[in-house]
Amino acid sequence: MLRVAFENAVMLARPWRIPLLLVCGALLGACAAAPQTGLPVGLVPAATRQVLLVTTGGWDATDATVQRLERAGGGWAAIGAPIRATVGRSGLGWGVGLHRDGRGPQKYEGDGRAPAGMFELGTAFGYTATAPDGVRVPWRGTDARDYFVDDASSPDYNQWRRIGEDEPNDPRAHWNSCEELRRSDHQYELAMVVAHNAGCVPGRGSAIFLHVWREPGSATSGCTAMDREDLLAVLRWLDPAAQPLLVQAPARVLPSMRPASGG
Repeated sequence: MLRVAFENAVMLARPWRIPLLLVCGALLGACAAAPQTGLPVGLVPAATRQVLLVTTGGWDATDATVQRLERAGGGWAAIGAPIRATVGRSGLGWGVGLHRDGRGPQKYEGDGRAPAGMFELGTAFGYTATAPDGVRVPWRGTDARDYFVDDASSPDYNQWRRIGEDEPNDPRAHWNSCEELRRSDHQYELAMVVAHNAGCVPGRGSAIFLHVWREPGSATSGCTAMDREDLLAVLRWLDPAAQPLLVQAPARVLPSMRPASGG
């Protein structure tokens, strides 16, 4: 509508109308340059300069879109093309993070939902001793003795634990349930810890990662998964100095999200 008004003004222009035309042109330029990310004003802390935004079509949807965002002036700019991803087989549910829960389901252990909300990103990990070239975030190589505990009755719940070299590698001797971080498949060949439920509240969900999907479009047990090359591009983009955060929610819920304090 603004463009039509501008074109009509050009057709009817008189010398005294020139200032008006300049204003209209400036408005058109501002509208074209404005980043359209959907992030609510005030959601992300001022110190954060990178956001990994994951959106879905609804609470029960399993297909997701990942967009890399960087601060640009007073707003956010998209970096690179959107990335296809998947979330939990049951969709999303509010997790425990840096946000206030809104309306919708909550995330619990074993429910098949990935956590919605705003979260810090932790250590990247994989099957090599050193990080791939270009990855700047902290890296940890895994082997058969590395586990992430999802036994809600254990004091080690939602924590990375390693069985020492001086004892049998028998996770059942320590926990009722845990996630092997050196799997026999490729899903954790490249991965990153999401700091969901950092306070380790029993039963609110554990072992949440970004990782390689089992196959294109396959849902997860509660993580966010994508193609290996896409995940590698994300890890290479992440800059610890930018204090990056993961924001994950159904697209229609995103505009109403608020931080845990203030806002």
